[in-house]
Amino acid sequence: MLLNGKVAVVFGAGGAVGGAVARQFAEEGATVFLSDRTPTSVEDVQRAIVAKGGAAHVAQVDATSESDVEGYLAEVAGRAGAPDVVLNAIGIQAVQGVPLLELSLADFVSPITTWASSQFLTSRIAGRHMVQRGSGAILTLSASPATLAIAGTGGFAVACASVEALSRTLAAELGPAGVRVVCVRPHRIAETVDAPDLPMPDAEFRAFLEGMTLLKRLPSLSDVARTAAFLASDGAAAMSGSVVNLTCGMSVG
Repeated sequence: MLLNGKVAVVFGAGGAVGGAVARQFAEEGATVFLSDRTPTSVEDVQRAIVAKGGAAHVAQVDATSESDVEGYLAEVAGRAGAPDVVLNAIGIQAVQGVPLLELSLADFVSPITTWASSQFLTSRIAGRHMVQRGSGAILTLSASPATLAIAGTGGFAVACASVEALSRTLAAELGPAGVRVVCVRPHRIAETVDAPDLPMPDAEFRAFLEGMTLLKRLPSLSDVARTAAFLASDGAAAMSGSVVNLTCGMSVG
């Protein structure tokens, strides 16, 4: 197993991406610490992990709150030692489909401040624990608008680009202490296409998204989860400062 004996922390574990990655981490042998703002959704993930013989612990944590994150990671470290891997997959609200010239400042700034600051908090605080031990992997999360010129993405594209820049800076600063930082960038994930961002029927919207990729399909939750497990493992020990492209070829950079 890729993560046998490792301690993994997943913020936003009640969401689609966070839950899928948490389950994959557990399948690969990690003891998983799951958190979200609402514990109910995380408990479902915990039950699924335990049913397969895995180990998972649940907590209610606001990953945008410095005190919450600080206290939670201190609790994890006291209970199981410094985390070997941390992923922040919290959900954010972002107004899209509105031209920038018509977008309010509040709607533009909201995803940038929420997403970038939360990724910064969880990475910084987890990084301090990892640096003391001399090892660890921090996984951040972005999306395809980070590098593409797509109309109507509002502040979301800027938020994604900022997380990728943050990841590179963290990798440069934490690398000498043995801590890796890798950003995962998927395109729109197949299982999360539920409400179109464009004025067209669901099926047409999905076909539109698939047509933008080289593989003519969307990445799945399994694609993201299995990649995250590899990146968290010793098999990716030489990777840091990278953005891993899971867009099915929508963006090739």
